Amino acid sequence: MYPRPAAPEDPDRPVDRRPRPMIERIGLAFVALVMATLFAAVAAFSFIGGEPFLGVMGVIGTLMVLWVGALTLLRG
Repeated sequence: MYPRPAAPEDPDRPVDRRPRPMIERIGLAFVALVMATLFAAVAAFSFIGGEPFLGVMGVIGTLMVLWVGALTLLRG
C-alpha cells in the first residue's frame, strides 16, 4: 500500500558540489528580495499601527531574508 523506503545512498559515491547556475541564483535572489519587501511592509505598517513587537519581528524577518538572498547570490 505504501511505497517502500529508498535505499540508503552509497557513502563512497561522491556528492555533487557544483554551484547553481547564475540564472537560478539571480532568480532565487529576486524571490528573496520580494519576500524581504513584504516583510518590510509588515514592519512599517506594524510600527505605524502601534504594534512595535510585530514591527521588530518584521524587521528581523527582512534582514534574515536579505542575508539568505545575498548568500544565495554570492556563494551559489
